[in-house]
Amino acid sequence: MSDIQSLMPSLTLWQYIDCFARIIVACACGAAIGFERSKRLKSAGLRTHIVVCSAAALMMIVSKYGFLDIARGADPARIAAQVVSGISFLGAGVIFKHGASVKGLTTAAGIWATAGIGLAIGAGMYIVGFFAMIVIVIIQFAMHKVKFGIEAVSDCKLDFCIRDNGGYRGEFFKKIESWNGQIEEISIENSGEKTHYQAMIKFPNDLSVEEIIRFFNENADVLSFSVTPNI
Repeated sequence: MSDIQSLMPSLTLWQYIDCFARIIVACACGAAIGFERSKRLKSAGLRTHIVVCSAAALMMIVSKYGFLDIARGADPARIAAQVVSGISFLGAGVIFKHGASVKGLTTAAGIWATAGIGLAIGAGMYIVGFFAMIVIVIIQFAMHKVKFGIEAVSDCKLDFCIRDNGGYRGEFFKKIESWNGQIEEISIENSGEKTHYQAMIKFPNDLSVEEIIRFFNENADVLSFSVTPNI
């Protein structure tokens, strides 16, 4: 038994209790961040953020205290540095391209930030870690209430056929401009008396699909159309 004890880091009972507390606090902080992601039905939600934050805290504890028995001058930053770079692989797994949009960037950034909070708590910096958690949670909730930039628009695919009389094309582009839309991709195929359009367009989120459908229905030159929102 004495041989085993000699190989273990020389921590007191209160130091062990403090380590346990750090992991528990990290779980709570990860849960707070993950709750917002789960509420929005993201792939990396409550459980993922809890595991990431608590595991990061554990790694930081190991980095600080796991080598006391063999090296008093061990660098406590080396494992933490590997966590910062290694967590990027997990974050990359939740980023994917869907149509003309890239999804998962906020979730990936949240996972990376959660790991940082776990490291802070594992290092014993409770106040700093807890403050960072509160800031991130507030930002996540607030930014979903007030959208701007790329988050204020949605992708929409328009697929329609019109009579080839030359007049509707200009009307179509004018309507897109009046909606504050932006054409990302467009293909035009002419076949005799009709022209087939396929367009990927970014529209403001406050533009309803019903308004787009109404525009096509009201024009007699439109032979067929389909509208696929949120591509």
